[in-house]
Amino acid sequence: MAETIHPFYGQHRGAMEAAMRHRLNLAEALLCERTRLSDVAGIRQEVMDEFEIVLTQMPYVGGAASRMSDFFMRLMGFMAISRVLRRRGVRLSVIGEIERETYKAQLLAVPEAERLASGRQFMSSENQTLLREQATKSATEAHQNEFPEDFVYDFVEPDTGDSFEFGIDYKACGFCKFAARHGDKDILPNICGLDFDAYARRGIRLERTQTLAGGASHCNFRFSRLPLDTKAES
Repeated sequence: MAETIHPFYGQHRGAMEAAMRHRLNLAEALLCERTRLSDVAGIRQEVMDEFEIVLTQMPYVGGAASRMSDFFMRLMGFMAISRVLRRRGVRLSVIGEIERETYKAQLLAVPEAERLASGRQFMSSENQTLLREQATKSATEAHQNEFPEDFVYDFVEPDTGDSFEFGIDYKACGFCKFAARHGDKDILPNICGLDFDAYARRGIRLERTQTLAGGASHCNFRFSRLPLDTKAES
């Protein structure tokens, strides 16, 4: 296990820790309501301590040049929350509910205009071009040798009759590799469940019927734009 934080994550450490503290503020009422645990202050400190461990374990996959670095920085903190609550005897399904509702609240704290602009950028032709390029690169032997803990994926073009604009098939998942390495496979599905809210809050419909974490050969992400009247804050 690495004992230091990679310099790239070290540059973003302050922002990641601030996001974790904000996340825990949002989770406090849910923790009291759904876990029967009274020591919320103790849980907060334990989560932040565990997050420091997670930071040393986060794999480097190319930094700013890789779109997947952002996924690790935004979501890996939930591994710390899951580990602590699991040790405290909270059921995995309850952990998943707390994390999903907390993440939704955190996403909604971002102004709607900013979130929807981010969604339009993600769905843009320019970003699709970038996704094609990075997908091709992710599958090369050179990239996998340099970043063995990275994701490997294909860009999926819609066929005649398909309702989605484009898709991504993840053939290898950085979170799955992380979970297998550090004994977190049982809490991994909770991390997968966060994807739907993350995209919906940006005005994007995600359809996915299988995941690597669930034993499938790949995760089949399919993206389309949500109608304007469904982009509510609910």
